[in-house]
Amino acid sequence: MTFIVQLITSFIASAAFAVLFNAPKKSLLLCGLSGMLSWAAYILLKTEMDAMFSIVASSFIVGIVGQICARYQKKPVIIFSVAGIIPLVPGGLAYDAMRRFVENNYNEAVQLAAGAFLMSGSIAIGLILSEVLNQIITRKNSK
Repeated sequence: MTFIVQLITSFIASAAFAVLFNAPKKSLLLCGLSGMLSWAAYILLKTEMDAMFSIVASSFIVGIVGQICARYQKKPVIIFSVAGIIPLVPGGLAYDAMRRFVENNYNEAVQLAAGAFLMSGSIAIGLILSEVLNQIITRKNSK
């Protein structure tokens, strides 16, 4: 039951951020599905492997899904990628790091900030890998 609630919540969050970023109305459903898929992949992969690798894999999936959705709807990939990574963004961890800095608890703050930085980097790596794969496939098909 908890997994289904998390999927519904991630769908709503991703679609709501797509609205916030002025995504076209026709793409809101796919933006929500992209975010829901990324969170599902993260939760399922996190039980089997390290959290950082599961974030890389989840953001890679978001990148691939974003490119497929962009071709299907003839819209920019960024619309679907931004909405899809929203559930993966370590906002709570970054908030906790800043709070520890304000409370002068520097050891915990640095550990939390490093974790947030690593998660953000993992998201970027996954999106870059999906774009590189897309470029390789596109060049092979054009020859």
